[in-house]
Amino acid sequence: MTVSAPRWCVLIPCFNEEEAIQSVCESVLALGVSVIVVDDGSNDRTPEILATLPVTLLRHAQRSGKGEALRHGFREALRQGFDAVLTMDGDGQHVAEDIPRIAAAAALYPGHMVIGARLRERAQQPRGRRLANAVADWGISCACAQPVADTQSGQRWYPRAAMELVDLPAERFVFEAAILIAASREKRIGVVSVPIVSRYHAAFRRSYFSPVRDVTRITLYTIGRAFHYGDLAASYRRSRGQPVIVDQGSMDDVDGLTTT
Repeated sequence: MTVSAPRWCVLIPCFNEEEAIQSVCESVLALGVSVIVVDDGSNDRTPEILATLPVTLLRHAQRSGKGEALRHGFREALRQGFDAVLTMDGDGQHVAEDIPRIAAAAALYPGHMVIGARLRERAQQPRGRRLANAVADWGISCACAQPVADTQSGQRWYPRAAMELVDLPAERFVFEAAILIAASREKRIGVVSVPIVSRYHAAFRRSYFSPVRDVTRITLYTIGRAFHYGDLAASYRRSRGQPVIVDQGSMDDVDGLTTT
C-alpha cells in the first residue's frame, strides 16, 4: 500500500518586517510551496507589501504576540486541509534554502517534529543568546522527556498531530515551548533536528525576544509543566541522550551529536 506524501505549507508570522518580508516570501514561493502569512498588527509597510504577493494573508488588527499569530496560522492550515506546516520567521534569519532539507527529514521521520537547529557557525550567535539557548535546551528537553537540539528555533516542521494542540493556554514566545512539550508528552511525538547556520548580523532588525522577560516566562512555564507530568528523575534521564540530527551534508562543525 502506497502512503501519499503529506500536503504541507509554510507559515510565516510577522510584525513590522517591511525590509525583509517580500524577499522571504518570494524565496519560499519560488520553491512552489503554498504560504500562509500572519501579520500580527504591523504598522509599517508590511501589510501593503504582503497584499501584492500570492500568499494567504491573515491580519490582526493589533499586535497579539507570536503565540497568537502561530495559533491563527495553524487553524487556517488545518482549515485548508494541510497535513503539516513548516514555520519560519519573517526577518530573514531563516532562509528558503533550508526548507527542502527539513522537508526531507520529515519524510524520513514521518509524524515527527523537525527543528531547523542553529548548530552551524555558532560563533555568530551572541554569547548571551547562546548561553540562554543552552539553558533552555536543558530545561525544555527535561520537560519533554526527550533530548531536543535548539528548542528556541522558530524554523520547525509541525505534523498535523502537533498542530491540533493549537488551543494550548500559552501566549507569545511561550507558545513554541508549550507545543513542543505537549507534543512530546501528550502525543508522544518524536523530535529530530536539521542543522542550519546561526544567522546574526547587523542587517537584521532588533529581536522582539526579550532575554529577561521571555526567558523568565518560558522558564516558569517549563518548570510548571515538568512538575505537572511528574517523575522528574525519569524525565531527566530520558532527556540526557543525544538529540537525533538529520543531515545530508558535512557534519564537521556539529560536534557531539547523533547523526543519521
